[in-house]
Amino acid sequence: MYRLLKSLALASCLILPLAAGGASAEPLKIKFTLDWKLQGLHDWYYWAKAKGYFAAENLDVTIDQGEGSAVTVTRIMSGAYDAGFGDINAIIQNAATKPADAPVMVYMIYNKAPFALVVKADGPIKTLKDLEGAKLGSPAGGASFKLLPLLAKQNNVDFSKINITQVTPSLQEQILLQGQVDASAVFSATSYLNFVSLKLDPDKDFRWMYYSDLGLDLYSNGVMVSQKLAKEHPEAVKGLLRAINRALKETVQNPDAATDVLAEVEPLIKKDLEKRRLLYVYNNLVNTPEVRELGLGDLSDAKLTSSIATIATSFELPNKPAVGTVFNRSFLPAKADRVPPTIAP
Repeated sequence: MYRLLKSLALASCLILPLAAGGASAEPLKIKFTLDWKLQGLHDWYYWAKAKGYFAAENLDVTIDQGEGSAVTVTRIMSGAYDAGFGDINAIIQNAATKPADAPVMVYMIYNKAPFALVVKADGPIKTLKDLEGAKLGSPAGGASFKLLPLLAKQNNVDFSKINITQVTPSLQEQILLQGQVDASAVFSATSYLNFVSLKLDPDKDFRWMYYSDLGLDLYSNGVMVSQKLAKEHPEAVKGLLRAINRALKETVQNPDAATDVLAEVEPLIKKDLEKRRLLYVYNNLVNTPEVRELGLGDLSDAKLTSSIATIATSFELPNKPAVGTVFNRSFLPAKADRVPPTIAP
């Protein structure tokens, strides 16, 4: 009996530490900010949450709406958010002046930038030079507006002669239609479909001036994280990207189901419109030839180097941040898992 009790006691000593060591840790809380109000182009974040992909990575992710792609950067720098979806060009500017605070991009999504100026087709603005003396509307935190001085400088337009009207995101298209402004600095992914919702033809009723066609071919929005999160919880960042990468591929292949998930979060969305926006964004901004070569989430170091140089020169930054301080691909899922699916427009 003594030997039996001794054996049981020894066994219990071995089992208890194993049980304690095997106990799952508390999920890591991550506050994630979007760039804008909820739209179809945000489907994959809510899909990852609804399907339990974040939870499977032991992450508790809270997703909040945004106030502009550039604001995502300042929100993370303030410490209010750990990660978000925002503009890499705003990272470049802050990395040059506040290198210890600027977030780092870890997963590029908008391989082609959606920055554009939109005007009425029958309006007075025919060229970029026509903006001098004209009224332009934009949310203050929008990346298209933040980059407008750079676009103007590259095209010999006097930015100081443009009359700027700050507007809320929800009124951006309406004030253009009402003639309160002559042009708007927009994200094409947002405004194009907003015009569709207003029963207008974006291609016939408006003229679009894309920054990429006017000498400013830059990257745009992607997933960024704070330096603190990247340094202290690198595996959590990898898990976050695994979940988002999986969700991105699944949502574009299941747009109806993805839109249903978004509608559960925001019942007031127009599901047919947001489904169309999701597919428009993926086919026009995400699934580019470069992405088909490098995989979802990655980018060209050469192009980013050129972008950094352009922004540093034009904004008279004190230095040119290194590519590695702006974008870090070490957290990306394996390339085989980042093959972009081909879908119908």
